[in-house]
Amino acid sequence: MRNLDKYKGVIPAFYACYDKEGNISPQGVETLTRYFVEKGVKGVYVNGSSGECIYQSVADKKLILEHVMKAAEGKLTVIAHVACNNTKDSMELAAHAESLGVDAIAAIPPIYFRLPEHAIAQYWNDISAAAPNTDFVIYNIPQLAGVALTMNLFAEMRKNPRVIGVKNSSMPVQDIQMFRAAAGEDYIIFNGPDEQFISGRIIGAEGAIGGTYGAMPELFLQMDQYVKAGALDRAREIQYAVNEIIYKMCSGHGNMYGIIKAVLKINENLELGGVRAPLPSLTETDQSIAAEAAGMIRAAKEKYLS
Repeated sequence: MRNLDKYKGVIPAFYACYDKEGNISPQGVETLTRYFVEKGVKGVYVNGSSGECIYQSVADKKLILEHVMKAAEGKLTVIAHVACNNTKDSMELAAHAESLGVDAIAAIPPIYFRLPEHAIAQYWNDISAAAPNTDFVIYNIPQLAGVALTMNLFAEMRKNPRVIGVKNSSMPVQDIQMFRAAAGEDYIIFNGPDEQFISGRIIGAEGAIGGTYGAMPELFLQMDQYVKAGALDRAREIQYAVNEIIYKMCSGHGNMYGIIKAVLKINENLELGGVRAPLPSLTETDQSIAAEAAGMIRAAKEKYLS
């Protein structure tokens, strides 16, 4: 059996870090990486949805990953999402990620065209072949990718020995049970939807990757500890509080990740910039929403962690 322990735990999705001109900020990337090291999370998921991957160039993604690896200094499990909407660029990013020594690469299916399952499998296997010594994680997010990971496609992908599991961001939590039952103990299923963190963990996810973890990692780490200890009432209390915070961060005119970055500026003095167009920037009203969300996080930490 494979050693999957390095993937078991709380893995925040890494945010895109920009300078004042809207370009990638290597300094911001390294500062955010060290922040995650200090918070004690298991690892980071780089260049995924929270990293605004759809709006990043191949060069942007390489630069981000290089500075994550530099600042992590081997203290974090690093999963690099390498999918682009064509095979050539995805393979280039996969090879680059392996050259840097990441723990795993991951990929969504190609979007826009409705490809048959055999074409999706070929796309994923071609990407994996470009990083032949690196673990591969399937990213299942049908509500955005437009195609779901079926049991037949998952079975086909398990023929690839580098495939170690699924980052499951579909909303039915039962999908985690189904993937886990089909794959067995030699694979890992990651919970994706942050609002279902404890549900996913209880039903069988041994790791979790999420886009709001970075704004409040301590709360997710505590939930994870409570789940492991069987203290489900306490875990549920924190989940409810976290969900209220998430709803607040989603209530602005601007993009949620812009609000999260504003929250991190308020609570952690992290300067990560805004978001990249066409994602909408924050309005003046959004700044008050960010301040309210930041206060909710501080209050929850005081209530549940003290």
